Amino acid sequence: MVSENPFAEFRLECQNSLEGSLQKLFSETQITRLSLERPPNPEFGQLASSLCFELAKQLNENPLTLAKRLVEALNKSKFSLIEHVDAAGGGYINFHVDFPKFSSITIESVRHLDIEYGLVKTDKPLKIIVEHTSANPLHPMHIGQARNPMLGDAIAQLLKSRGHNVYRHFYVDDVGRQSAVLAYGYKKLGRPKPDEKPDHFLGKIYTITSCLIEIKRLKRELERAKAVSATEEIPNLNKELDDWMSAAAELKEKHPNLFEELLERITEDEDPEKKINELNKAYEAGHERAKQLIRGVSELCLQGLKQTLNRAEVSYDSWDWESELAWTSRVQTVLEKLKKTPYVFPLGGILEFDAEKAVQQFDLKKKLGLRESYEVPSLTLIRADGTTLYPTRDIAYTLWKFERAEKVINVIGMEQKLAQLHLKIALHALGYGNYADNLIHFAYNLVSLPGYTMSSRTGRYIKFDEVMDEAVKRAYEEVSKRSPQLSEEQKQEIANFVGMGAVRYALVEVDPSKPVVFTWDRVLNFETNSAPYIQYSHARACSILRKAARKPEKPAYNLLKEKLEHEIILTISSFPDIFIEAAELLKPNLIADFANVLADKFNTFYNALPVIKAKPQGLSDARLALVDAVRIVLRNTLNLIGIVAPERM
Repeated sequence: MVSENPFAEFRLECQNSLEGSLQKLFSETQITRLSLERPPNPEFGQLASSLCFELAKQLNENPLTLAKRLVEALNKSKFSLIEHVDAAGGGYINFHVDFPKFSSITIESVRHLDIEYGLVKTDKPLKIIVEHTSANPLHPMHIGQARNPMLGDAIAQLLKSRGHNVYRHFYVDDVGRQSAVLAYGYKKLGRPKPDEKPDHFLGKIYTITSCLIEIKRLKRELERAKAVSATEEIPNLNKELDDWMSAAAELKEKHPNLFEELLERITEDEDPEKKINELNKAYEAGHERAKQLIRGVSELCLQGLKQTLNRAEVSYDSWDWESELAWTSRVQTVLEKLKKTPYVFPLGGILEFDAEKAVQQFDLKKKLGLRESYEVPSLTLIRADGTTLYPTRDIAYTLWKFERAEKVINVIGMEQKLAQLHLKIALHALGYGNYADNLIHFAYNLVSLPGYTMSSRTGRYIKFDEVMDEAVKRAYEEVSKRSPQLSEEQKQEIANFVGMGAVRYALVEVDPSKPVVFTWDRVLNFETNSAPYIQYSHARACSILRKAARKPEKPAYNLLKEKLEHEIILTISSFPDIFIEAAELLKPNLIADFANVLADKFNTFYNALPVIKAKPQGLSDARLALVDAVRIVLRNTLNLIGIVAPERM
C-alpha cells in the first residue's frame, strides 16, 4: 500500500472508528466538533480525543466512564493502522498506532513516491500571481530588502508544488519622484557608463543626489521659517538638516570625487526640486525625452538587480513596468470610474478617496479585520500638479493582474498595511469585491543587524551582494577547517551552496510577522537550526547509503522498536500535513522548522544506533530504508525553500 499522506490515513481511521462508536451509543446526541490531537507523551498514543468532556456535560455522566464505553463499542475488526485504543486521564480516548504496519506504509510510501512525497495536490488548482521583490530600480538590493524575494520565491514554490498554476511577477516601480531624482543626477553627470556593477554605481548617484537636494530644500525651508518667525518649526528643521549634513559628510568621505562632481553640477540649478518635478511629470505623461532618460537608467539599474537575483536563484515569469500602465489609459480609466462613485472628492487641488465612507457603505470592518472604532484615513489619488500616486497606479495594476489570475498575492512589508488596505477598499468601491476577497497581502517584518541602522535614502545599508559574498567566504573557511582533504574546487562548490543556503534559510525560517535579527553565528551554525546543519544531515544520510553499498532488500519493519525510530517515522509521516498547512496558510517557515526538527531527530538516531552493522540483516535493511526515507524528506523540504540538498559536504 502506497499512501500520499500516511498520518492522515491513521487519523481518518481513528475518526471513523470514533464516529461509528458514537453513532452506536449516542445517535441522538449532537457533537459540535470531533477533534483529534497529538498527546504530549507518546505513551498516551499518537492521537487522542477529548470529546468525552463535552459529552459528559450534555449527558451529565462521568467523562472517564463515557470514554470506556466508547472504547468498548469500537468496531475493532475494521482496525488497520490502529493497534489498540484505551480510555485514560479522566476521560481521554487514546489511539495507538500499529507501528510495524505503519512503519512499512510510511517508509515504503516515501521511497516509492520519492520526489513527489509530501507534495499533496489540491483538488482545486488556481491561477495565482505571486508578486514579490518589486524593488525600486534606484540602488542595489540590501539585506533589509532581501527577505522579500526569499519569502516570495518560497511561497511560489509551495503553491506550485501544491498543484496551482503559479506566475511570479516583479513590478518595476519606475514612476515617481525617486526615479526622477536618480535620473536627474545621472543626467547631470553626462549619463556615464558604470565602471562597476550598475546598481551599485547608480545607488551612489541616487543617494548623493537625494542628499544634496534635501539639504538645499531644508536650508530654503529654514530661511522661510526664520523670515516669518515660525519658532515651532525651526528646531525640527534644524534637527532634520543636521541629520542630512551628517549623511552628506559620510557620503563625501566614501565617494569624494563623485560627491564633489554632483555638488558642482547640482549647484548650477537654482531650483533642482523644480527640475525633478518637471521630469517626473513628463515621464508619467510619456514624453519621449523623459522616457529615454528615466527608462534607460531604470533598465540599467535593473540589470544589476537581475544579476543579484540570479545569483540567489530567484526567477520571474513577468517583469511589469509601472510606467507602461501610466502610459496607457488604464490608470485614467480607474480614476474616471472612481470619480463616478460617491467616495471621491476634491480637496484643495488634490483628489481624495474617502475610504472610511466606502468601508461603512459596504460593511467591510469585520471582513477586513478592522476594529469598529478604527477610522480608515482617506487616500490621495492625484496631487495638485496632476500626477498620480503609487496607490492609484496600484489599483490599475491589480485589475490588470486579475485579468490573468484568480488569486493575487502581494509580498510586501507590513509597513505597507494601510496602502494594501486602501487597495482592497478601492476594489470594493469599483465593484470588484470578488477581486478584493482574492487579493492577499503577505506581510513580513523587517531584517535588522545588531548595532546597525539601515537607510536607503542616506546610503546606510549593507548590500545583499556583500552579504552573499561574506556568507560564501565564511562557509569556505568552515568547510576548509572541517574537510581539509577536499580539493580547492570541491571546497568552493560546497562553500557556494552552503553560504547561499544559509542566507536563504535565515530569511525564511522566522515567522513572517516577526523581525529577523541577522547574525553570522546563527546563520552559519553547523550544529543546529540552520541551512548548513540541515544540509549536513542530508549529506550524512547520503553517506550512510553510499557506505552500505547495497539496497535494503528485506527490511523487517517490525524490528524498528526504538523510541527514536518511532519518532522519525511519525515525523516523516506528518510531512504531507505540514506541507498542506504551509501552502494553505502561506507559511514557508513551517517547512524550515520541520526540516530542522527532522534533522535533529535523525542526528540523534545516527549517534545512538548502528545502521549498516545492525543485526539481524532485516533490522539493518529496515534502518537503511528509514535513512533513505529521511534523505528523501529532507531533500524535498530543502527544495521547497530553494536550498540545495547536497550529497557530500
